[in-house]
Amino acid sequence: MSDQEPLVLYESSDRIARITINRPLRLNALSNALVAELRDAFIRYRDSDDRCAILTASGNRAFSVGADITDPPVDPDLWECMPGVGVVLDKPVIAAVSGYCVGGAYCLVQFCDMAVADETAEFFYPEAQLGFCGGLIASTAARIPHKVAMEFMLTGARFSAERARECGMVNRVVPAGEHVDAALEWARTLAVSAPMVVGMLKRFVRETVTPLGPSEQHARARSELLAIRRSADQAEGGLAFREKRIPVFTGR
Repeated sequence: MSDQEPLVLYESSDRIARITINRPLRLNALSNALVAELRDAFIRYRDSDDRCAILTASGNRAFSVGADITDPPVDPDLWECMPGVGVVLDKPVIAAVSGYCVGGAYCLVQFCDMAVADETAEFFYPEAQLGFCGGLIASTAARIPHKVAMEFMLTGARFSAERARECGMVNRVVPAGEHVDAALEWARTLAVSAPMVVGMLKRFVRETVTPLGPSEQHARARSELLAIRRSADQAEGGLAFREKRIPVFTGR
């Protein structure tokens, strides 16, 4: 992989997007630049004609080892690349996991709608043992049984692919290397399903069924505020003030 190759790949075929974390030499660690590219990939998916996305990673050693401690996500922050948190989606995302899935990378998986893991996958969340946490992981307790969630979050215990399936962290476990093909089976069904129905069900679950943790609520509010801060309208407002004229806003 060259230094010029994208950190996140986006491929589209038959209304299915394949979003690939592409930093295998660093075990797909989530650097500041990678988080920005992943956020932009989800925005591209949201605004595209694609009807389903598969989130996966390059290489066979790790889906991702989580935040890159040598270049941690700060601006954008890690939450900005989370599907349904930093980028709210009415279209489904399926995680396809192989190898290590650590820390914030597990948050990526938990915010996807479905997940398939191959038999090499291993999930763990060691942040209590390392002394830092962004808080998004707390939502695990709204998605899997409480006692299991607390074990996973607090002890850093390693969950095999099969244990993750038993707990409801993933839907299926498949032989090594078959995780993307398995995700594609679902994606092909979703790509020809009624998008209005799929979107409605996603909204109902997101807005009325699944509780939001404190970090998720904060992220949703920050997302709205950052959209304004980064908007052309804010730039236009400042420019118009300096030029002593009435601003021309476009809603962008």
